[in-house]
Amino acid sequence: MNVNQALAHIKAELSAVMDAGESQVVARMMMKHYMNYDPVDIILRGDSVLPDFVPEKIESALARLRRNEPIQHVLGKAYFCGRDFTVTRHTLIPRPETEQLVDMIVDENKASDLQVLDIGTGSGCIAISLALAMKFARVTAIDISAEALAVAETNAKDNKAKVDFIQADALHLTDLGCEPLDIVVSNPPYVRDSEKSFMEPNVLDYEPHAALFVPDDDPLRFYNSIARYALRALKPGGRLYFEINRQFGNETAALLTRLGYENVVVTRDSFGNNRFVSATR
Repeated sequence: MNVNQALAHIKAELSAVMDAGESQVVARMMMKHYMNYDPVDIILRGDSVLPDFVPEKIESALARLRRNEPIQHVLGKAYFCGRDFTVTRHTLIPRPETEQLVDMIVDENKASDLQVLDIGTGSGCIAISLALAMKFARVTAIDISAEALAVAETNAKDNKAKVDFIQADALHLTDLGCEPLDIVVSNPPYVRDSEKSFMEPNVLDYEPHAALFVPDDDPLRFYNSIARYALRALKPGGRLYFEINRQFGNETAALLTRLGYENVVVTRDSFGNNRFVSATR
């Protein structure tokens, strides 16, 4: 089997579970993972015969993908802010929108030696990316899940980032030992339970529900808890950043305004959805 034949085979086998565009992306991800071929390599080496072990790995991956398992879990890696991150069933798969949140924080905070806290770190993608992008930032990250923290610690080591990890509950935050803070950032659970029926099986069946869902009758519970903690923990002028449910931009902004935050701004993602809220203590 050569490269072109493998790509065609992958697309054909996945036609029942994803559209052509998605299957092409998955096929390229497999070539990158198994052969370290980027799109240019694929074009130039399309007739190259694959090593014997690669078709076997492709067939194993296809069997899992046909059961709607995410390609990131199949490969064990997700790509975020230019780096590979290990992901498991205990962590959310990093989304492209969250890269925009990281970029926003880096662009708006140019000073060095800032004290940063990431709440609900999961794979550690936000905390690690900030630690590597900001000047001498001192980054702490918390999560309630010991399993997620183990993954995040691995990712920090693999990406050579200095991050302090603490197990803590975002709904019951006390003194974490890293205050006073310049920046608090969180991408907390924000999908309402009633929205489960609209979600794809590769998310619903394989990603941790505790990191995704909130009750319909209290959809802003994490934002309220984190914002109240940040009022105590942030320095005057410190910044709070949230990724949000696109349906609750105005409500999240109103919550922060009621709590006394200033410069409350709702920002759209690259798809035009309300996706981030920032504010100043």
